[in-house]
Amino acid sequence: MKLSAPSRTATSVRAVTYVILGILVFVSAIAAVILDDFSFGQDFDKKAYDFLTRLEQPEPWAAESIILAIDEQTLSEYGGRTGIRAAIADGLDKIAGAHPRVVAVDVILAETGASESEDEKLEQAFSKTPHLVLDSYLLSADAWNNPLPRFRQYAAAVAQVHSDFDRYDGVSRDLPLATAAGHERRWALAFQAYLVANGVKDSEIEETPDELVPGGVHIPTADREGHTMRIRYTPLAMGGIPRISVAQLDSKPGLAAKFAGKAVFVGETAQAGGDNWTTPFSNGRTTPGVEMHANAYETLARRMFLVNASQTSVLLSCFALAMVAGFIYAFWSGWITNVGAAAVIIASQAIPAIAFSQSVVWPWLPDTLAAAFSLAASAAWRHLIVRRQLRKSEGEKDRYQRAMQFVTHEMRTPLTAIQGSSELISRYATTMPEAKRTQIAEMINAESKRLARMIETFLSVERLSAGQMELKQEKFPLADLVQRCAERARPIADRKRIEIEVEAIPAEELTGDRELMEYAVYNLLTNAVKYSPPETRVRVFGEDEKGDSVRLSIRDQGIGMDKKEVSRIFEKFYRTKRAEQSGEAGTGIGLSIVEQIVTQHGGSIQVESEPGKGSQFSLILRRSVS
Repeated sequence: MKLSAPSRTATSVRAVTYVILGILVFVSAIAAVILDDFSFGQDFDKKAYDFLTRLEQPEPWAAESIILAIDEQTLSEYGGRTGIRAAIADGLDKIAGAHPRVVAVDVILAETGASESEDEKLEQAFSKTPHLVLDSYLLSADAWNNPLPRFRQYAAAVAQVHSDFDRYDGVSRDLPLATAAGHERRWALAFQAYLVANGVKDSEIEETPDELVPGGVHIPTADREGHTMRIRYTPLAMGGIPRISVAQLDSKPGLAAKFAGKAVFVGETAQAGGDNWTTPFSNGRTTPGVEMHANAYETLARRMFLVNASQTSVLLSCFALAMVAGFIYAFWSGWITNVGAAAVIIASQAIPAIAFSQSVVWPWLPDTLAAAFSLAASAAWRHLIVRRQLRKSEGEKDRYQRAMQFVTHEMRTPLTAIQGSSELISRYATTMPEAKRTQIAEMINAESKRLARMIETFLSVERLSAGQMELKQEKFPLADLVQRCAERARPIADRKRIEIEVEAIPAEELTGDRELMEYAVYNLLTNAVKYSPPETRVRVFGEDEKGDSVRLSIRDQGIGMDKKEVSRIFEKFYRTKRAEQSGEAGTGIGLSIVEQIVTQHGGSIQVESEPGKGSQFSLILRRSVS
């Protein structure tokens, strides 16, 4: 039967299909990231963020802030909104004895009140309130709506309340910590309250494009958006920030003790007040602005910061998912392909959730689109371009190529011996002594049997790798196998005056095909001799491994290999530069066959080598089970 070389056209077609798959995978990842920048992508990411905020809630804690509320009952008792200043004054007077840590007033005090007496009352209350923070409002790009000087004189600092919490959908997910008007910049009410409570001056705040660092605390922010910080809202189990109204203090003065050592946020909580916002927890309801500032303070005080995932990380994640999807459809088939595809989809959904549990905000859409696009593209590639028959025919042609290489390399020696001996008998048939003819005939017979064994070994390995044959399951002693291989290799070693030293071999039995294992060990021994200089030594030794394995090692003092060469020596037809320069014949198929034999026996091969200092091949083989 004449064997033909594999078709270069078929190989080229397969290479082109893989290139096409790679392009599809690359485009899928890039498209996923680009689409996330569109408005619909931002909307999806925000909805996912809200969902994860509700899902990944932190453990409840003792709040460090409290709200002095101007609620509906308080407004009713003080005559409506015109009585807010009197209500604030009474509330501050009632909690003064509790010595709060800081008092932040979320009420605009830029205009004269309903009556002078109420303003005087509030001014007196402020004069007795240490660590007071008042708010201001941004009127225009270069002007602030400031509190009246009579109130401002008692404030430790003036902050700002920025109403545009989220400019996309009105949900308050984050807070700009700094806002500038003209040449003056002011901190957000919650941040300014944090600074006053901790005695941090403006001059002590370090700023970078990615964070604010007040008093050594690193707050991740985005400078291009006014140092925007994500708010970590209190979990539902806490029921929100503690809230006590002025009306409640009037009826139960003992409640004032709850303000001791707390950051007090004073503001209107009545739903009709207009200062109400939607949060990820809202579920249709709104939250007073003063409570949102208190939540921002809790985020700062507890250092529960959320950071945005970097664009590089997201892009690499998209590439990884897309590459896995391509790998699945390129190398797997059947039901495992569906399992792998499902795993990719699950991973794309799990990544944002896992990241959020580690306080990292990971956009939901890019990974989801990367998984969906790459799986769809890979499935189409598999269906339209790669045919199972092509893979089958390529495998058959590859086996034919290996067979041809094996014939030209491994069978050359016995065929040469048979050919030369037969020519001697033919040429000197009449003059050759009988004893010599008998010797040559015996050699021809021995070499013929050797050739037959080699053919059978090779075909057995090929059938094993193709799944067409089961291994023999016979038991044989390892030490006896090693001794036999060493005796066969010694004549080759003697020609180069190389000593083969067989040290202690564990008295273990292996289970499998003895002839194949003999081929593997003999090949390693002859390679060690072949690539070692004269008058050196080849050591063969064994040792017990943990579990049910035994290690057999063959160490030489030969030419050695570098790390790059070691990583490739089991590739079919690969030879190192030193091996080619040594003048020794070979095609690089022997070690590939050895690896197949050992792998089919449930073992593995380890290689240690250094150029000029030799190599050590170790077979980790499984013992026989009694």
